Amino acid sequence: MLALVCTPHAVGDDRLLVSGPPGRSGGRLVSAQRTEPKTLNWAVAADSGSREVLQCLMADLIHINRQSLAVEPALAKSWKVSRDGLHWELELRQGIKFSDGHPFDADDVVFTFQAILDEQVHSPQRALLMLEDKPIGVRKLDPYRVAFDLPQPYSVPDRLFDGVFILPRHKLEAAWKQGKLAGAWPLSAAPSDLAGLGPFRVKQYVAGQRIILERNPYYWKVDQAGTQLPYLTELEFLFAGNEDNQVLRFQAGESDIINRVGARNFAVLEKDRKRRGDDLVNAGGSLEYNFLFFNLAGLPPGTAPPIAAHQAFLRRKSFRQAVSAAIDRDAIVRLVYLGRAVPLAGPVPPGNKAWVNTALPAPVRSLERARQVLAADGFRWNREGALADPEGRPVEFSILTSNNNPERLQMATLIQDDLKQIGMRVNVVQLEFRSLLERVQRTHEYEACVLSLASPDADPNPDMAVWLSSGANHLWNPEQKTPATPWEAEIDGLMRRQMVTRSYAERKAMFDRVQAIVVEYQPLVPLVSPNLLCGAKKDLANFLPALIEPYTLWNVERLYWREGAGGHN
Repeated sequence: MLALVCTPHAVGDDRLLVSGPPGRSGGRLVSAQRTEPKTLNWAVAADSGSREVLQCLMADLIHINRQSLAVEPALAKSWKVSRDGLHWELELRQGIKFSDGHPFDADDVVFTFQAILDEQVHSPQRALLMLEDKPIGVRKLDPYRVAFDLPQPYSVPDRLFDGVFILPRHKLEAAWKQGKLAGAWPLSAAPSDLAGLGPFRVKQYVAGQRIILERNPYYWKVDQAGTQLPYLTELEFLFAGNEDNQVLRFQAGESDIINRVGARNFAVLEKDRKRRGDDLVNAGGSLEYNFLFFNLAGLPPGTAPPIAAHQAFLRRKSFRQAVSAAIDRDAIVRLVYLGRAVPLAGPVPPGNKAWVNTALPAPVRSLERARQVLAADGFRWNREGALADPEGRPVEFSILTSNNNPERLQMATLIQDDLKQIGMRVNVVQLEFRSLLERVQRTHEYEACVLSLASPDADPNPDMAVWLSSGANHLWNPEQKTPATPWEAEIDGLMRRQMVTRSYAERKAMFDRVQAIVVEYQPLVPLVSPNLLCGAKKDLANFLPALIEPYTLWNVERLYWREGAGGHN
């Protein structure tokens, strides 16, 4: 038996009627992007630069509202769910078209899921559609109804559909059948070869400079006055290269909107605010968290001898606990983020109010506790105050950090000084980001590293690759065939159980325990969570930054310039 879950308010030919007062049509918005997209093919896109553009070109079936974090209808106008939660029937909107004018129907949905689940495509989205190594089943019921069969219960199945953008079968099926889907739609593709269901479509790409999107004339949302969205005529992404250039372009008036600004650059923009009148927003605690983690992975043959020797103390819980106790997180908040961040007690930022374990004790720096923990486990200091492990080896190691992220470099330097005060000798090594990831995820030629992650949803399920011992983002020891430690096995069990539990209270208790285990064993040492800092020109209406991607363009179809605005009209 299926129960009706949602009946949205639609008009006429199933276009979606959005809430809120009507806006003003026309004008162009320019956003300076840090990195150039790598592809226009959502099936294989893994980088943030590509995702930011694709969010404006594509649409999903059921969507997570970035403001309320609740699910809402998108290309599916309603859905029914069996009592056991395993069978879903989605009713699709009728009469809507892709950006090239081709009709959208159930065949596009079935094709999309088949293509993403194809192992030969190597889509990074595939893992999200696999439950206990079994794929979600998809069936066409009629031209506008699709059934999904889950291989096992799932805690929040409606959230599975968010961000699974529907691809046009008429454009990509041939490439898929030929085994060439992964190479389809490069940046150099002709705009006429592309099609999506988002508010914009590609107009022009200039390598190394910009990509210009134009209004999708077939878009399926309308405002309260019946005006078809989006309001903007064009959306342009400039490729700035880094945050400093991004800010310079915003200051110079070359761009109109900016997100995830660093604290120091945000302070600069605030000083300029009176002259320019920009709308700057400190949205408070984000879902991003910075952490220090250690290499606990099995080392391949040929690994540098010092790394293998140092793993003897890296693997000791007392060492990691002492490191955590010695780090001055308040100093990181004060010096690196100028107060625009919060110290972390655990691996879930306090901005994620529904899932953070509030029972974890607040992080308090204590050099005395660090020394006590080390001494109790056999660590000793010589007359000069240098620390040695229980086997007498000097405690020295290197922390990797990316050379294009000034905040993380400064954090690593502060940690270096903090640990010096308990006798540890730490070197900070700067690497290009790709080289850093190569060492962390592939060669394991490192000892410690400072990185950050930003959860794509408040719910913990999208972060399974971080917490499962088999996960690619289980950074301290990724892709284990079996859990290397009892506590990782416990985390695996908890995360898998919460994934199939429907009760929020029960899931919360399990995820609280996961956070407590991480704090006890400290494979990663939580540091701070930066505030979400954004800005836009003052006359941009409906500018409402959200805590998850895309931070400032999540409602791009509703952004518009007020009359007489100084934007790029």
